[in-house]
Amino acid sequence: MIVEDEPDIARLVRSHLNDIGCDADIAGDGATAMQRFNGGDYQLVVLDLMLPDTDGLSLCRQMRQSGDYLPILMLTAKSGELDRVLGLEMGADDYLSKPFSIAELLARIKALFRRVDALSQQRDESPVEEQIRCGGLQIDVVRRGVQVDGRAVELTAREFDLLLFFARQPGRVFSRVQLLDQVWGYNHEGYEHTVNSHINRLRAKIESEPSKPRYVLTVWGVGYKFADDSG
Repeated sequence: MIVEDEPDIARLVRSHLNDIGCDADIAGDGATAMQRFNGGDYQLVVLDLMLPDTDGLSLCRQMRQSGDYLPILMLTAKSGELDRVLGLEMGADDYLSKPFSIAELLARIKALFRRVDALSQQRDESPVEEQIRCGGLQIDVVRRGVQVDGRAVELTAREFDLLLFFARQPGRVFSRVQLLDQVWGYNHEGYEHTVNSHINRLRAKIESEPSKPRYVLTVWGVGYKFADDSG
């Protein structure tokens, strides 16, 4: 579903989605979007931040409260870091500022579809490591839940994927470019700040002292790694 109040942009996006074999409905306002969302069976939502009757952040939050996960790609004419952080905190999986290239939009959408396919495969294969523990951190792989010292921690879908990727490979160092490629599914020069933002938010949620992390560690001049031993 494309939630966009500018008809020309909505039709352009739908046309290019059709070219890669995707059917798409268009909703020009929040009320129509939620009505279709509740009555439909969508695999992805392209969501504009600014809508005539509501804002994309509120709409994103409502969709996430439905309980069923589906990827949300947020579009916005704003490029400020605050807007980006708010969108991701509300549960958006990715964020693209206008004006954007169609090639990049399609790359992001394909990456989100690959991510959903990978999650489905993990569920079908019933992974052996249903629980990953490191010190006071516990990750429930199947239910996608996280606890720190017995306290449940709410992570966005991308934050969970990032944490799980690290936790499955303790001690291994990854550059920002590698993380973009492996966790986000795309690699665009200049988007390394996306990794930094997610790691900062992840640390704020799972670390007792984010400035002195125990789990997700910085390897200066290289990238990040998950602790070998939380000690």
